Amino acid sequence: MATDIIITGLLSSGVYALLAVGFSLIFGVARIVNLAHTAFYMLAAYMVYTFASSLGLPLPLSVILSIVSVAIIGVISYKLVIDPVRGRETTILIVTIALAIIIQEVMKINFGTDATPTVRLVSGYTKIMGTRVFYRSLLAFGVALIILLGTWALLMKTKLGTAIRSTAQDREVANLMGINVARTGMITMAIAVALAAIAGAVVAPAATPGMWTPQLVTVLAIVVLGGLGSIKGSFVGAFVLGFAETLVKFLVPEQAFLGQAVALAIMVVVILIRPEGLFGVAFEEER
Repeated sequence: MATDIIITGLLSSGVYALLAVGFSLIFGVARIVNLAHTAFYMLAAYMVYTFASSLGLPLPLSVILSIVSVAIIGVISYKLVIDPVRGRETTILIVTIALAIIIQEVMKINFGTDATPTVRLVSGYTKIMGTRVFYRSLLAFGVALIILLGTWALLMKTKLGTAIRSTAQDREVANLMGINVARTGMITMAIAVALAAIAGAVVAPAATPGMWTPQLVTVLAIVVLGGLGSIKGSFVGAFVLGFAETLVKFLVPEQAFLGQAVALAIMVVVILIRPEGLFGVAFEEER
């Protein structure tokens, strides 16, 4: 039982971390609460199916094309829809949720309301300490871990990462230092959406028009729990809530549907005790 919980918790938490880190990135740089973030996760799952099944392209190429395509769509959406109203928090919330609903309705029109199975990159399973683990899940966790490490290296070891962190700390000072904050915001949006697209392309077992909604709730819970805008907080929060959901599913199987509710309850308790989130103070000090 303990091994099952650990392995399943790690697998689900890795996916949550991909989504939450991307959400925090765009908030940290552009101060945008992008409620359409997980809609791009959904869009990537559908695009893999389109490229691989409808167009007959090789699966690895389909995954790459879907991630690139969704990142481009994300940048176009940012430039045409989000950036013009940046600085108006309420308007951004309305615009991004409208964008997510538009993407959802387009998927309904093209694919219907039933689940569309995505093409599996690998099949089969192995046993780890007596626990059956599908190769698909191992691949998803491995990809999530590599991408998260790559994102950390990008932010901490490159000039682009310095520009992103500087813009997140203070846009006006970054602009005075010669950093093109508008271009940095667009690049950050591309990276954030690409992280969501990777999760959708590699992880999602099936695509449905409403699959973005529960993921959005979970991502919001994670980033609020960790501290809004804190990359480290999003990473830790993803594992806290991921393991909380897993514990409920294994310990109370007949009430497995309450996993997300328990995770949200944990978030509420933490926020009541520490309103800024787990790493909110550290993030503010870094800024």
